[in-house]
Amino acid sequence: MRNSLVVFVLPETSVWCCQLRPGASRMRVLAFIAPLLAASVCHGEIFTALVDMEHLAYTERELLGMLDRAIQAEEQKIQTLKKYMEQYQRVNRELVDNQEAYLHNPVNAYLVVKRLAADWKIVQGVITENVGSKFVENITQVSESLRIPDDEDLNGAAMALIRLQDTYRLNTADIASGEIQGSRLKRQLTAGDCFELGRQSYNNADFKHTALWMEEAWKIWRSESDERTAPLGDILEYLAFSTYKMGDVEGALRLTNQLLDEEPGHPRGVGNKAYYEQELAKQASTVRRQRKGETGEEEDLDVSVREGYTVPESTEEARLPERDMYEAMCRGEITVPPSKARKLKCYYAHNSAPFLLLQPIRAEDLYLKPHLVMYHDVMYDSEIEAIKQLASPRLARATVQNSKTGQLETASYRISKSAWLKQGEHPLVDQVNRRVAQLTGLNLDTAEELQVVNYGMGGHYEPHFDFARKEETNAFKSLGTGNRIATFIFYMSDVEAGGATVFPEIGAAVWPRKGSAAFWYNLHRSGEGDYDTRHAACPVLIGSKWVSNKWIHEIGQEFARPCGLTPDE
Repeated sequence: MRNSLVVFVLPETSVWCCQLRPGASRMRVLAFIAPLLAASVCHGEIFTALVDMEHLAYTERELLGMLDRAIQAEEQKIQTLKKYMEQYQRVNRELVDNQEAYLHNPVNAYLVVKRLAADWKIVQGVITENVGSKFVENITQVSESLRIPDDEDLNGAAMALIRLQDTYRLNTADIASGEIQGSRLKRQLTAGDCFELGRQSYNNADFKHTALWMEEAWKIWRSESDERTAPLGDILEYLAFSTYKMGDVEGALRLTNQLLDEEPGHPRGVGNKAYYEQELAKQASTVRRQRKGETGEEEDLDVSVREGYTVPESTEEARLPERDMYEAMCRGEITVPPSKARKLKCYYAHNSAPFLLLQPIRAEDLYLKPHLVMYHDVMYDSEIEAIKQLASPRLARATVQNSKTGQLETASYRISKSAWLKQGEHPLVDQVNRRVAQLTGLNLDTAEELQVVNYGMGGHYEPHFDFARKEETNAFKSLGTGNRIATFIFYMSDVEAGGATVFPEIGAAVWPRKGSAAFWYNLHRSGEGDYDTRHAACPVLIGSKWVSNKWIHEIGQEFARPCGLTPDE
């Protein structure tokens, strides 16, 4: 916002000027100049002649007009604030009344973060322009005392939505309309919301999604006849540049021409147009030279587009790249091949544990080598709620271990929050640990603490190993308990969509079911890592995923799981 020059013409030859700073209230300006006006009017002998008083009448009329315009501006801003308040109250009531279902829709979750991180700044700007500094200070104090999402949080929420879009192949228009696999509570994105998603993608140099979301913003903008939520010039500029960065110079020029049709004086449009025209001229020159054979390059100008992979019917066919395999499994497009699935069984497991002999656990084989088993109904609701309550105050951004230094650090490929519960701090934690020991027959004296994890909007953990490979010499060194021999995962919530634990190497998947658990050995009996246990936590599409992990280490398992004679045994 530019400074405004306010000019006051006083009686006779006096002229007062002041600059109105961005965000400064006109009422404060009037409060500042009123004494000056009074001093000017009352100074000297102006009152001695009616002719001089006539000037005062016109001066006062001018002041009243200015005051009236200031009041109208203030009233208009009050109406704007009321509109924001009504709009936000309506959305907040829906959020409070249906908090769990509302936030399980990732579009809704993104809009909550966007509203607090970006939209409320607009409200604060309106307030700053209309009220005194004391009110602004109160807002600042609240912002400092509460955990208000910042720009980094907004970027994270936007990227989570993009991650879901890619992994689950969601249509941009469907996301914008809130249509995500039949979510109960949904809200549509405005052009401004889509623009913000495109802008965040641009900030991450993701020009593909910049273009997708700017296209959607443009489409919605055309339907916003009453109130535009994003500037068309900015939409077209981002769209043109992202199109250029993806190699379509002609498309970028066409969009820039449309931008200049809408805003002939756009500050960057003219320069961008000239640049794109130069780029096209260079391309044309290169083509002419190639045709003449002057460049020494290949003369065949056809560019073949490499076709995407088709998802195989089973993992026995030609393998996909891991990323494609992982995402296809998250979508449920790849399952265990029939030749292997027919050998899988369901049975009652007791592992010769006295308590389990009285009450065996329902078990289901999901894969045989490596043996991946799912236990059903092995955690009670009372245990789940107690563990959640213990962990919730301690939840912090989950970390991974640096393979070189052994230090824990955050990573973009693991997005979740976790907390650790120690043995002995609550009877139910001890009870859950005993159940793991009974089901596995392993010694938990050297196991890690129970790790409780919550995956929220777009929460995921890309393909990884739980065990430390030979080159990771510092991993688990400080524990002194050897490598992670086995993994036991409790699923403490149902997930409406997404959130599976998938094994890309073998095509097996575990879909979250509240109260169930999964178990597998990370190491062969020889102590060598089993590379087929590489697994991933798929992004949560709708809902919230709670799990608790128990990682069991080698030391202490010498008799429970004796060494084998061959590396792969």
